[in-house]
Amino acid sequence: MDDARDRPRGERFPRSHRILTRRDFLRVQQTGKRVHTPHFVIIVLPAPRKRLGITVTKRVAGAVGRNRIRRCLREVYRRNGELFPEGCDVVVIARSGAGELGYRSMLEEMQGARDAMARAAGARAAGGAS
Repeated sequence: MDDARDRPRGERFPRSHRILTRRDFLRVQQTGKRVHTPHFVIIVLPAPRKRLGITVTKRVAGAVGRNRIRRCLREVYRRNGELFPEGCDVVVIARSGAGELGYRSMLEEMQGARDAMARAAGARAAGGAS
């Protein structure tokens, strides 16, 4: 069995890189800056370290589809961490149609949103209210 301890350090997605509590999700969603893409809403909020949270509702897909979306997004984050701003909590909310996307399509959407995420992180870090 593949144990996380056997994988190279760069291929892990440890708990410290995840937003896990409802309280943290709500804090990011209420005060973070939003970036919209065709299939996702990405909310960015400066924080002590970079973390990712993913929300996929039942309206988007069934259980299998929701889990697939989460797996693909975690893989995009794990392999392409430079796309996401450093020192920020990022919550990704899936919209309808996200269930039909594959890894490559999700990666392309995140690449397209990279500059907007950086601006959102910079605006909040600088104290911008917009």
